[in-house]
Amino acid sequence: MSNSKIPLRKDVPAKDKWDLSSIYKSDEEWEADLALLPSLTQNVLKFKGKLAQSSQTLLDALKAWEQAQLKLETVYHYASLQHHADEDDSTATDKEGRAMMAYTKMSSETSFFNPEIQSIDENKIKEWILLPEFADYKIFLEKILHFKPYVLSEKEERLLSLQMQSASTAETAFSVLTNVDMNKTFGSINMDNEEMPLTQSTWSVFMANQDRTVREKAYKQFYKKFEENQNVIAALYAGSVNQDVFYVQARGHESSLSHALYADKVPLAVYHNLIDCVHKNLKPLHDYYSLRKKVLGVDELRHYDVYVPLVKDVEKHTTYEEAVEICRNALAPLGKEYTDRLCDGLLNGWVDRYENVGKRSGAFSSGAFIGDPFILLNYQEDSIRDVFTMAHEGGHSMHSWYAVHNNPFLSYDYTIFEAEVASTFNEELVFQYLYKNAKTKEMKAYLLANHANDILATLYRQTMFAEFELKTHEFVEKGIPLTAELLRKTYRELLELYFGPEMHFEDNSDMEGLRIPHFYSSFYVYKYATGISAAMALAKKVVNGGQKEKDDYFAFLKSGGSRYPIEALKVAGVDMESSEPIQAACDIFAETVAELSQLLSLE
Repeated sequence: MSNSKIPLRKDVPAKDKWDLSSIYKSDEEWEADLALLPSLTQNVLKFKGKLAQSSQTLLDALKAWEQAQLKLETVYHYASLQHHADEDDSTATDKEGRAMMAYTKMSSETSFFNPEIQSIDENKIKEWILLPEFADYKIFLEKILHFKPYVLSEKEERLLSLQMQSASTAETAFSVLTNVDMNKTFGSINMDNEEMPLTQSTWSVFMANQDRTVREKAYKQFYKKFEENQNVIAALYAGSVNQDVFYVQARGHESSLSHALYADKVPLAVYHNLIDCVHKNLKPLHDYYSLRKKVLGVDELRHYDVYVPLVKDVEKHTTYEEAVEICRNALAPLGKEYTDRLCDGLLNGWVDRYENVGKRSGAFSSGAFIGDPFILLNYQEDSIRDVFTMAHEGGHSMHSWYAVHNNPFLSYDYTIFEAEVASTFNEELVFQYLYKNAKTKEMKAYLLANHANDILATLYRQTMFAEFELKTHEFVEKGIPLTAELLRKTYRELLELYFGPEMHFEDNSDMEGLRIPHFYSSFYVYKYATGISAAMALAKKVVNGGQKEKDDYFAFLKSGGSRYPIEALKVAGVDMESSEPIQAACDIFAETVAELSQLLSLE
């Protein structure tokens, strides 16, 4: 379709929109299920204080809980998808709001459930779990019991829950300050003889501009405003870290890191191995920046030079249908069953394809137990990057499909730690396919440059962020207060370490460390780095291996939430407790940079 004019939602052809009938045939069906939620909540509440009475009582309670949670997930999923498709639609907004209210109400009223299970005599519940009738609930119960060592008394747990909303104040205030108040003060930049507003959203546009004077002015103007607010922002981030440490101390964990990794049973070695291995492989990163300096033809490489494309976009028109066929061919190593199911979904109802007025920007995959694993895209036919986005979100959706079809409801959902593996795996296969079939040197260089940027952004940059988070939390745990000066000094040291000797920083370049929203969801970003490492290792195994390697990968996709992530990846043949997958990803980056350097040789 032409993207010259953005249509209203009502004018988008049905074939270009997702078909939500696999969830509900009509809004009336949705309304009926929404109305059922209070009675399903009451069915769970009947068991309050009785879960330990007998195995049959617990089993009946679990069935009531399962029924309520499944209905709640389905109701909310349908409403949220409609809302994301058109956020200007007041009816969709109303539905999403009512679904969220129902979600909050049920969650609050049934909050007794997990703590009461944890209070059952350990020997008794371990016997019950082994009974055949508990087969569908065994993993769910074991994961609840995993948290038992750190559960407090009912009164203490209630106090913690009461302060959950206030605990998010730092994150909320940071978002309002940087995205609303400060966003009005960045000013404008003259670009192509036109004054363009500088905002959080347009920042990346200016940084990608080929005119270096535009990049420099935007960079300095942007960070000047952050520097003017550095003490407030530093105080907000310190508040967030202090809140993390409070939870650690309240529950009795050894450290903020151990607390963050405990839920997924991720050993501390995974986090430390990531940082250590990346440190040992900084030379390829420094080589990349040396190449960037050479290609840009600058005397000194500056921080505002790192986002401008090394290779200009190659003109390539790819229709949506052609992109689907690229995915089909690129993912052929996974077998016809996989590619047929994915491509059928991409063409027939899984995907909301193009931009419309009011539609959420970007892309996502949203799978639930009931209904297809839906994908939101804003596909542009003139952007080859959008082919990769399709493959990426398709990877998520196929992961969800296999998880749903191989696990009971209460143990189908996989963790964020695993989520990026299947999606990045697909992107890697698409890169290999397109590169192998590229007809021109320009296309090969373009693909290599994007591949290098993707690995850099996901592996190296996220590891640098992860290291910063670890350092800041360790400061507080040692009784060292986080000041703007300390935060900037710590971040600058990491900038100099990771970017290497070619990079020349501005006096306020370290303000970058105070503008990253992910830092308010602590110890999250490392999962991007481990995810791309696992995905690359698995892609290599599947492409170069035989039936066993493919079967092992599908065993991972089918695991869903039935295993902890490290165990699930071991089933696939990747041990994230070792440095091997990280090293392999660093090696691929080094090879990519070397090949790109050869293609872009200026000699």
